[in-house]
Amino acid sequence: MDVLNHTVSVIHETLEKKGIAFEIIVVNDGSKETPDKSQIHIPVQLIHHPVNKGYGASLKTGIKHARYDWIGITDADGTYPNHLFGELIDKAAGMDMVIGARKWADISWSRKIPKRILTSFASFLSGQKIPDLNSGMRIFKKELAVQFWNLLPKGFSFTSTITLGALTNDHEVAFYEINYFKRIGKSSISPINDTIVFFTLVTRLALYFNPKKVFVPMSMVFMVLAILRGIRDYQLVGSLGGLCLILFFFSFQFFFFGLIAEIINKTRRFLVVNKNI
Repeated sequence: MDVLNHTVSVIHETLEKKGIAFEIIVVNDGSKETPDKSQIHIPVQLIHHPVNKGYGASLKTGIKHARYDWIGITDADGTYPNHLFGELIDKAAGMDMVIGARKWADISWSRKIPKRILTSFASFLSGQKIPDLNSGMRIFKKELAVQFWNLLPKGFSFTSTITLGALTNDHEVAFYEINYFKRIGKSSISPINDTIVFFTLVTRLALYFNPKKVFVPMSMVFMVLAILRGIRDYQLVGSLGGLCLILFFFSFQFFFFGLIAEIINKTRRFLVVNKNI
């Protein structure tokens, strides 16, 4: 409760200094230590989940109840420098989302290696450098969350999904470097299991938002293998073998799958844009 009170107090003081209209929503995700409004020193909107629904589900609940056009999210575990929300707001001009990018030096080794691989993979798929894919401290337009609402999961991958969705759909995203502190309490994130889940998620989102980034490289890999196998077959027997032809077939198949998926993706985006006009 002390951490929650500190988090709420810092955010309230920071936003008051900015002189903007705001509200603070606290979502209790089925915690056994259920907080009461009287225990929170700052006036907030307190929402309870009767059972644990997940990190993303809690954020979606808060977004549903939000009155304003911009949303700010953070964790009440002492890890994020919430006094820097003012700096995020200052960078929001012309942006759709501003992400507090954690310093790599502040992240534990058990999470740094898989996070580095995952971030590099996501940067490749999105075609843009991503300093921090799943930071839990950020601000974004409410309409951005609404656009990807059905894709936003109930678990920890909420932030990864909205980041990749924004970057692959031509939204303006800015990153602001922040410190990251040791968590107060036990984390429910599993470095190995959640990394596998995140990789699966990023690949699935890439297939949805930018399929050519998946299919074209796979097509090129099979084409190179087919050429190498063809050279080997021609040198040994003077003709192309069955494996070479199969590799060529896979290469063309992946290429045309990517082409069809890209056409479908462009058509979907065109229809969504026109529907919103």
